[in-house]
Amino acid sequence: MVGTMLPEVGDGLGVSAHAVAAALTAYMVPFAGLMLVSGTLAHRWGRARTVRTAYLLYAAASLACAAAPTLGLFLGGRAVQGAANAFTTPLLVSLIHDLVPEKRLGRALGTYASMQAAGQAFSPLVGGAAAGWDYRLAFGAVALAAGALPLATPVVAEQDSEVRGSRWRPLANLELARACALAMVGNLASTGLMLMVALLASDRFGLEPAARGLVVALFGLAGLLLGRLVGRLPERFGWRAAGLVTVTALGLATAPVGAAPSLWLVAGLVAVAGLASVGVRVVVNALALRSTPVNRSGAMSVTLSAQFTGSALAPILLLPVYGDSPALAFLLAGLSLVVGLGVIATSRSLRA
Repeated sequence: MVGTMLPEVGDGLGVSAHAVAAALTAYMVPFAGLMLVSGTLAHRWGRARTVRTAYLLYAAASLACAAAPTLGLFLGGRAVQGAANAFTTPLLVSLIHDLVPEKRLGRALGTYASMQAAGQAFSPLVGGAAAGWDYRLAFGAVALAAGALPLATPVVAEQDSEVRGSRWRPLANLELARACALAMVGNLASTGLMLMVALLASDRFGLEPAARGLVVALFGLAGLLLGRLVGRLPERFGWRAAGLVTVTALGLATAPVGAAPSLWLVAGLVAVAGLASVGVRVVVNALALRSTPVNRSGAMSVTLSAQFTGSALAPILLLPVYGDSPALAFLLAGLSLVVGLGVIATSRSLRA
């Protein structure tokens, strides 16, 4: 959301948009760092209690961002937002595992992934619309939403074996390493696709910012509309088959975008990639959950940290190549998913 309102935030704080860009780093550093340990710590504290506390802390930090009179205080609020959010996503996925029968897990994870896709699709649009009035309104709305979410957090009885004692050692297992590898290349390709499509829409097709945003939003919209349907693939064909199909689809949709001759074809490939990415995310989550039964939240937090790393690597690895050859950059992003195919083919957890 913040990425679309940097100039307005800068005007409100009396600094340049370039200076406000540090808000992205201020959020991501504590988010990524704490993500590695958040799930395991939450097993000790209680997952539902931790999620509720994180929501309330996020709400308070959002209000601080809305009211901040200086850049320093604004960045401080963003850092607290990142720290709080590290204690939500991995815990929610492990709670879903405990609440849903195994035979319906794919569908539930698909629904969850579709909600994440909705956030990807709509947050830039909401942020841009709010910035047209006052960027503080966006943070105020986020604070209200986060403050209400503790009421919706499910309650799950914690198992003693998961709450007591250290749960760090079981995380050192090959299946979790496979989940991390799949998460990393999946997000490397997905993030790279969205970044480069925005550039391609401007460079090749001359689209204005709003139109470029709409093309990129198709990635999330496709996942939102059909994510639950994709989540049913493992129930019907098995986890391994679903993983092979969705990873292949993401690669095949990403690789040719740079050579696509028409905007309509680019838009169609982006939508297919967005839908396939939901399936990849579902398989990643299932693999992580199955890898470490005694510390599922810890496994999810480590996997999501790897997923974030893939997103962080995308601009570093792909944008320099895009500058020389857009077609080659998209091709490399698609080919990176060969690693994902290898992970799925060798995984023991996905055979069931």
